[in-house]
Amino acid sequence: MSKFKSLLFFTLLLTCLFSCDKSTNKKIIFANNIVIAHRGAWQTDGLPKNSIASLRKAIDLGCVGSEFDIRMTADSVLIVTHDADYNGLDIETSNFETLSKHKLSNGEPLPTFKQYLQAGITNNTSTGLVCEIKPSKFKERNSFIAAQVLATVKELNAEPYILSYISFSYDVLKQIKTLDNTAKTQYLDGSKTPETLKKDGISGLDYSVGNLKKHSDWIDSAKNHALILNAWTVNKTEDIDWLIAHNFDYITTDNPELVFERVKKSPLNQGYQLVWNDEFNYNGKPDNTKWGYETGLIRNVEKQYYVDSLKNARVEKGLLILETHKEQIKNSAFVSKEDKDWKKQWEFAEYTAPSLTTKNIAQWTYGRIEIRAQLPKGTGLWPAFWMLGTNYNEVKWPECGEIDIMEHVGFNPDSIFGTIHSKAYNHMKGTQKGKKIHIKKPYDTFHIFAIEWTPEKIDFILDDTIYNHIENEHKTTAEWPFDQDFYLKMNIAVGGMLGGKKGIDDSVFPQKMLIDYVRVFQLKNN
Repeated sequence: MSKFKSLLFFTLLLTCLFSCDKSTNKKIIFANNIVIAHRGAWQTDGLPKNSIASLRKAIDLGCVGSEFDIRMTADSVLIVTHDADYNGLDIETSNFETLSKHKLSNGEPLPTFKQYLQAGITNNTSTGLVCEIKPSKFKERNSFIAAQVLATVKELNAEPYILSYISFSYDVLKQIKTLDNTAKTQYLDGSKTPETLKKDGISGLDYSVGNLKKHSDWIDSAKNHALILNAWTVNKTEDIDWLIAHNFDYITTDNPELVFERVKKSPLNQGYQLVWNDEFNYNGKPDNTKWGYETGLIRNVEKQYYVDSLKNARVEKGLLILETHKEQIKNSAFVSKEDKDWKKQWEFAEYTAPSLTTKNIAQWTYGRIEIRAQLPKGTGLWPAFWMLGTNYNEVKWPECGEIDIMEHVGFNPDSIFGTIHSKAYNHMKGTQKGKKIHIKKPYDTFHIFAIEWTPEKIDFILDDTIYNHIENEHKTTAEWPFDQDFYLKMNIAVGGMLGGKKGIDDSVFPQKMLIDYVRVFQLKNN
C-alpha cells in the first residue's frame, strides 16, 4: 500500500498549499428546512439511488441537503455509489474503466465524484451536499480517500455547497478536521456520546432513529454541546414526527415529500415547542418522575379497582401498556355493605385496572396535549385521556374544570368523544359541551388524540381533524375555569355511569390500551 502513502503526502501538500485560499464567493444559501434526501430524491419517480437525476430531483424539491456515497476504485478514482460492489464487481479491486462499462438503470453513466459534485454546484442555490465517505476495507487507505475528497471539493471551489461530511469511520472524520478545521462533520456509527464528539472536534451526530430512541438523553446533551442533530434513514411517519417534535436540525429520509408534509402539520410549525413528554423508550414501570397512580375505588360507581401494578401498567418495546383484568381484589376501604359511601360498601372488586396521573408532578396552562394510542376493545370498557384543574382539592368537581381529551365506550365502538365540564356546563346538569367523531379501527391502529388549548378556545382533534371547537365566552369561571394549571390522567375504567350503560362483557378480558407517546407543547411566548 506504499503508493497510497505517497499519494497521501502529495494530497496533504496540495491541501496545505491552498488552505489559505478558501473561496469566499458563496453562491448558495441553504434552504430553511430540515429535509435531507437520502441518496437523492429517488423514490417518487423511481430514479436510481445516488444518480445525478436523483440529486437534481432533491434540488428541485428544495431539500436543505442531498446525501450521497463516495467510494474509491482500485486506480484511485472517486465514484458515487453505495455498495462495496457494483454490478458484481468489487469496487476497491476494480478499476474505473471496468466499472464504468455498466450504466445506471436510467441510462446514466456511473458518476465520478467530480462529475457528481459539478452537477451539484450547477443551477443550485439552496441544496447542500452531504458527502458520505465510505470506509475502505484497507484501513490505511481511509486518510488518502478523505484527502482526495477534500482536494476535489477544493479544485471545483465547491466548499460553500458542502453541508456536511459524514462517515461510519471516525478516523475519516478526524482526518477531514485535520485537513480543514472549518469543515462540518457528522458521525454515523452511533457508538460515541455527544461529549466524546465535542471533545474530538466532530461537528455533530447523524445516528439511526432507533439508536437515538435508545439514548434519548443524547438529544439534550447534543443540543447543550451545540452539536448538529441528524437521524437516518427515517421513513415512518411516527419517527418523523418524533424527530420534528424534538427539534432536530435535519432528518435524512427516502421520502422527502413526506417529511415536508409532516413539518407543515407539526405543532412546531405553529410556534409551539415541546415542553414535556414521555416516549416510553424504556422498560419496566412508568417513569415515576412523570407519572403517579390512582389506587382503589375512585369515581362514577365504576367496577374496577385501580392498582399500582406492573401487570396493569408497564412499558415494553417502546409502548406504555395499560391493561385491565377480570380478577377479584380486596377493597382496602371496605367498611360494610350498608355504608352510605358506595366505595366502602364493596368487600371485593371484580376487576383491576390502571389509572396514571401527572398530579403533583406536572401541570400546564394552555398548549397542545397529544397522545398517540390504540384503544382497548369490549362492551363495558371506558378508556379516557382527561385533565382536571389543580384546584380540585379546594373547590372539587365540576368547579375545578375538566377537559376530556378523549373518551371511548366499548358499546359504541366507532366513536370517541371530546368534552369540557365546568360548574355551568357538566353532565350532572346535562349541559356539558361535548361532541363525538367517527374513528376508524380504534382497536387495530394507532390514532393521535389531542387538544389545542388557548385563552380563547379549546379544539378537540382526532389525527388531523378538529371535531369540537369550544370558545371562551368571557363570562365567569363557572363557564370557563380553564385559565389555570391542569394535570393529566390516563385510565381504563370498567362499567360505571357511562361505560356500564349496556353491561360488561367479561369474555373480552384482559384488554390493553397501547400508548406510543404523550407530548405537551406550548407556544414559545406562553
